[in-house]
Amino acid sequence: MLALSTEGILPRVDYAIFADTGWEPKAVYDHLDRLERKIAEPAGIPIFRVSSGNIRADALDPGHRFASMPLHILNKDGRAGMTRRQCTGEYKIKPIKKKVRELLGYPYPERIPKGVFVEQWVGISTDEFHRAKDADVKYMRNRHPLITDMNWSRSDCVRYLTSLGLADTPKSSCLGCPFHGNAQWRHIRDTSPEEWQDVVEFDAAIRQGNARANASGNQLLGQAFLHRSRVPLSDAPIDHVTASEWAARQQQLGDGGTPDMDEAEHGAPDGCSPWACRGDTEQEPVQGDFGLAS
Repeated sequence: MLALSTEGILPRVDYAIFADTGWEPKAVYDHLDRLERKIAEPAGIPIFRVSSGNIRADALDPGHRFASMPLHILNKDGRAGMTRRQCTGEYKIKPIKKKVRELLGYPYPERIPKGVFVEQWVGISTDEFHRAKDADVKYMRNRHPLITDMNWSRSDCVRYLTSLGLADTPKSSCLGCPFHGNAQWRHIRDTSPEEWQDVVEFDAAIRQGNARANASGNQLLGQAFLHRSRVPLSDAPIDHVTASEWAARQQQLGDGGTPDMDEAEHGAPDGCSPWACRGDTEQEPVQGDFGLAS
């Protein structure tokens, strides 16, 4: 959306906002630097980097208020569960709203007059149209130009990025997001040993009494894991095809597999972009966590 705007294909935006959880892969930060240097700065469009803190550090700090990550839980009775997902609202939506208020000239707790708002672009493509949602406040009005203006699918977006020399655009998500699929875990392990060690250490730490179930600081009753198999990440079957997965593949020859298989391999389809997240319930949540405002 930023590139389309600078090229005049879409209207010019005034600002871009990147919500930083503090635990993105290095490739995402490198890509953001590249976008700023090659696209945003030449066009005179500021990219604001906003944050509510470092989600990794906060999750392990017993003295810090923490909005829970969606950890996979193995309860004492053997039942599987998952903690509530509140991190998108706290680490993405909250700092974006704060910055938008500042840009409008009405920082919290000032009241924003009726009729004063930003138009915020959210990068949802046609194959994910069901994720297109409005903001939950009147001073932000969401628009989805990849759908309404371009009628572009994800493939169209990839082709455009490739034409700009940005074919290697990485997916923005926390390094240790429990919604990663096996392909994402393998990519971290096989391409970035330091980041793999980081997530393995975090996965072990959340079973040492450091993880909390919610912002009140309550301890988890069961064991927490990053991988959906609910075994330590270092031992998780990220290369293994289970019997049920193999059977499902045989039944689905010709149509590319089942939704469950796809999610196990590629992760949750809805990701964790603000205003497009399926897991937050308190705050309904820009692809790649960019908000473009005008």
